[in-house]
Amino acid sequence: MATKTTPLSGFPELLPSARVVEREVIASLSRTFELHGFANIETRAVEPVDVLLGKGETSKEVYLLERLQKEQAGSDAGVGLHFDLTVPFARYVLEHAGHLEFPFRRFQIQPAWRGERPQEGRYRQFTQADVDVVGRDELPFHHDVEVMRVMVEALDALPIPPVSFQFNNRKLIQGFYRGLGLPDLETAIRTIDKLDKLPPDKVAELLVSDAGATSEQAQRCLELATIRVSDTSFVERVRALGVEDELLDEGLAELAAVVEGCSAGAPATVTVEANLRIARGLDYYTGTVVEIFMAGYERLKSVGGGGRYDALATDGRTTYPGVGVSFGVSRSLIPLLADGVLAGSRAVPSAVLVAVTTEETRAQSDLVAASLRAHGVPCEVAASAQKFGKQIRYAERRGIPYVWFTQDDGTSQVRDIRSGEQVAADPDTWSPPTDDLRPQVVMKEQQQ
Repeated sequence: MATKTTPLSGFPELLPSARVVEREVIASLSRTFELHGFANIETRAVEPVDVLLGKGETSKEVYLLERLQKEQAGSDAGVGLHFDLTVPFARYVLEHAGHLEFPFRRFQIQPAWRGERPQEGRYRQFTQADVDVVGRDELPFHHDVEVMRVMVEALDALPIPPVSFQFNNRKLIQGFYRGLGLPDLETAIRTIDKLDKLPPDKVAELLVSDAGATSEQAQRCLELATIRVSDTSFVERVRALGVEDELLDEGLAELAAVVEGCSAGAPATVTVEANLRIARGLDYYTGTVVEIFMAGYERLKSVGGGGRYDALATDGRTTYPGVGVSFGVSRSLIPLLADGVLAGSRAVPSAVLVAVTTEETRAQSDLVAASLRAHGVPCEVAASAQKFGKQIRYAERRGIPYVWFTQDDGTSQVRDIRSGEQVAADPDTWSPPTDDLRPQVVMKEQQQ
């Protein structure tokens, strides 16, 4: 029965060649996380609504689930799709704490759903990659450096434009504001977090009207927020502002350690900065905070972020502090794919098309394909016994680089259809070059 399809905005579906890029990015991220000993988990897609809204998220962002047979809903009532991976992870830790070893090192790459207006970089269904370390009651600071460094390495290995990690520390901000004598620290932090949307003079007005700052205090807050350097020289610049506080001292030391730790090894495509404007308005951050930006795509705002949270979850007796970073896989890749910056080298996994001479000899072609697959060469058998020229063109359209021919005497030859070179080959031992074995991510130079 014929049906008319209606596209749903905000729910992207990738074509096969673009999916090659997404899968390789996810595989690369997973490899890096696993190299550092992080275990992979997957949480369920739904959570109770009261859990989803526990951090103050607005209900308009949550997709609620409802059964058609409402009277039979039972335990399905009052659940919604998770809008990030942190909330379900907090629940997962509480639910499985008795079976986990702490500190628990986890990474998670999954879709999430958010009911917001679709636009470039913001989708209703999107994939995120999170990496976290969670402790029981305490978590030493060195894990802040470790987790941030792991994500630096993970993104440095990706075939994407250069990214910038911009770090700050909530202790530094709170200590500075406390040393200034601001009456409402949390409101001040949320206000400073608006600097990427509002001009400084407007932010200064809000600091006075909403956070209770004097005009002089507001200016000092803005002076702090203008400090942005790629080394630890920020320490002396903050000291020069003349504010003293123990929490400020602790935040300065932690931020310096993170900047130094993440700069170690000179990553090739990642820059590391201390940016004292970064605040991340969510109240649960308690120390290190980071936002990640992608060169040439500043219009997307941040493509990742995270930080330290000393109370990821608690059951009333035990508290689970953690530190983590999230990278927006869909947020970053879909604009790059749309702009042609990234592409898959071919749409299919097949490295070889095994030609079919006649339908009567198809079984021979199937045996050749089986031999190739036995030692890891992806291949497919031609769909029909057309003339060889048409079978070659079929391979060209699909991006398959090699065509295999079985001769009348039982020997075989394989042709590289890009160069036209054709050589004798044994299906039990032949393999293509490594770059041809699997589809590759092709990165084109960005247009300025």
